[in-house]
Formats: sequence, structure tokens, C-alpha cells
Amino acid sequence: MILSPDSLAPLMLWPSGVAVLAYGLASVWPNRPIQAGEADSGRALWAWLCLGWLAQTVAIAADLIDWQAGHEQARFGFATALSCTTWLVIAVYAVEHRSLGWPSIRRALAVAAGATCLLAWLFPGQTHPNSSSPWAPVHWMLGFASYGLFGVALLHAALLRRAEASLRAKPGAGRPLPGAAQVMGLPLLRLEKLTLRFVAVGFVILSATLLLGAWFAKPWRWDHKTVFSVLSWIVFAVLLVGRARFGWRGRQAIGWLMAGSTLLLLAYVGSRFVLEVILHRPATTY
Repeated sequence: MILSPDSLAPLMLWPSGVAVLAYGLASVWPNRPIQAGEADSGRALWAWLCLGWLAQTVAIAADLIDWQAGHEQARFGFATALSCTTWLVIAVYAVEHRSLGWPSIRRALAVAAGATCLLAWLFPGQTHPNSSSPWAPVHWMLGFASYGLFGVALLHAALLRRAEASLRAKPGAGRPLPGAAQVMGLPLLRLEKLTLRFVAVGFVILSATLLLGAWFAKPWRWDHKTVFSVLSWIVFAVLLVGRARFGWRGRQAIGWLMAGSTLLLLAYVGSRFVLEVILHRPATTY
């Protein structure tokens, strides 16, 4: 059974509900130019987004603990991984909001985060047995961090593709982005470099995740999660080498980024979705 109210502590329910509500309001809140005597609607939009993020923080923390267990255990699944990803993406975006202050992006992030919060509420995952290695929690957190960093890289890649499409569009075909070679005040070359930096950091964290998993996993298994993780690592490695050695950029670099991110998504989220939702099998591996 995926959702069992008896197995969920009340503390886990209200943060998810608050996060979904706040993100929902952020996604539909009007963002009009400031008129005389009117409040700045953009600030209200940011307030709802921040409230949703804080509530999501509490929801994730509660979701990672089995409150009904008599001893400390970890409980997570594919929906929690997606929620952690959107949580980190919004955190990074908030830091960059001075350069990427585009209301439509905030709305899209609010919709995505609200959807993942709702998924984590409906599919709370399974309790994982205690690991004999103290490095297991580090392995999990690094894995979630790599998901978030590659999610941020994909967000930047989407901005790059939209900017390139706008530059290539014929006059009158659509509203161009502000600036001939900028996205929200950020030069395209700088945005592209920033995207690859997130890929590089995510690659380092993914490498550490795989090394830790190989270290404490006994016995080592070449299951679907491991195979897709290694394949995604190879794709990201090829992307970084191609960027450094051959100067890959633009659509070619974005294509490799999307391919690696898809494989990484299939690695944990995809395999856990099949096990938890389709096959209803208990978690036997991390």
C-alpha cells in the first residue's frame, strides 16, 4: 500500500500541505507592474515561494525519518528524491535571483516544487534497513545533492536554449528576450560557463556518491540503479572532456547534459518508482 495514513505521523502531513498551498499561490499570483498606491506583487510572489521552500524543508526532514519506528531508520523513495531536487534548485535560484529575476521562471519552479511535494506526500517511500556503515547517510545526501545540481544545470540549459531560439527567430515571430545576447541581464557565454560549472560540481559529487556506494555496499550488485548511475557518470565525463578538449558548447553540450540527466533520473527515481509503485516490492538495497 503506497499511502497509509496510519503509518504517517501528523508532523509529516502539515508541512507538505503548507508547501503545496504556498507553491500553488506562488504559481498563480499576479505579477503586475507597480502602479501608484499599489503594493509590489513580485514581493508577494517571492514571499509565497519562500514560505513553500521553508515548509518543503520541514517536509523533507520529516520524510527522511521513520517516525513510527522504535529506533532510528531512514525512509525515502523516488518522490522524496524529486522533492529534494526541486528544493535545491529553488535554493540555488534564490541565490541567483538578482541575475535570473524572471517571474515566469519563478512560477515554473513553484509548479514543479509543488508537484514534487504532492508526490512525496502521496508516495512517502519505504523504510530502509539500518546500514552497518556510518557512511550510508552521506551516500544518500550526496546522491540527492547531485540530483539537485544537475537539475540546476538543466534549468540554466533551458534558459540557454530559449535565448538561442529567440536570437534565431525572425523579426516579429515572437517577443525577444531582453538584450541581444543576454538572458535576464546575464551574458550568454557567462550563463553557458555557469551551466558547465554546475555540471562539473555535480559530476564530482556523483563520483563521490558512487565511490561511497561501492565502498560500503556488501555485496556489490550490478542492478538497474547501479548500471544507470555508471552510464550517467560516463556521459557527464564525456561532456566535460569534450568541453575542455574540443570546446563543445551550445546544443551539443546541452544534448549530452540532457542525456546524462535522463540516465541519472532513471538510476534512482526510475528504479524506485518501478519497485515502489508498480511492483510493490520492499526496499532491499539503497
